[in-house]
Order: sequence, then C-alpha cells, then structure tokens
Amino acid sequence: MDKRIEKITAVLDKNKADAIEVFDLKEKDYFVDSVVIATSLNARHTEALLNHLKTELKPAEHFLGVDISDEWIVIDLGDILIHIMTPEYRVKYNIEEFLSKLAAQQRDEIQE
Repeated sequence: MDKRIEKITAVLDKNKADAIEVFDLKEKDYFVDSVVIATSLNARHTEALLNHLKTELKPAEHFLGVDISDEWIVIDLGDILIHIMTPEYRVKYNIEEFLSKLAAQQRDEIQE
C-alpha cells in the first residue's frame, strides 16, 4: 500500500474511525487514483476526524478542497479522495458498491 494511504488510514484508525476501506483506482477510468472511505461515530466525530487529518498530514499533504456537511466530509488531496461519513450516510449512499462496480467493469473490459 502507498505510504500516503497508510498514513491516512493510520490517522483515521488511531482516532477511532470505523470500517476504513481503500479503493485503488490507478488503473481505472476514474478521476482520482485512490479513494478512502471511513465511518465516524456521529457528526461531531466526523469533524474531529477532519481536524486530526489536517493536523497530522500537513504540510506533507495539500488539501485542495474540503466539502463539509453535518453527516459527510469529502477531502480532496488531488489524486486521493477521503470520505468520512456517519453510519447512516454510509449505508444510504453506499459508495463502496459504486466503486466496486467500477472496478469490476474495468476488469471485464480488460478481459474482453
């Protein structure tokens, strides 16, 4: 695993994020190389995880954009997207299913 991704997942894990998943999309037709998804305990924890990432990743990482709502935060590092979601939003939006289908579609096209 990429050292940057390892650092991101370590920060999330250390600060009690749950169900951390990493999608390697370097060979896929997607606009970033990697996506990290993590579940927070609640809205307050979601924002706390963002603050931990900012503190522990800067200055090595450049936060190009951060989209914040009460239940879901998306962090754009250019080639990596980090999604931190409450359990309800993670189930509701099910990003893993979309990314898994994308990966499977790409595998099928390569095999043909």
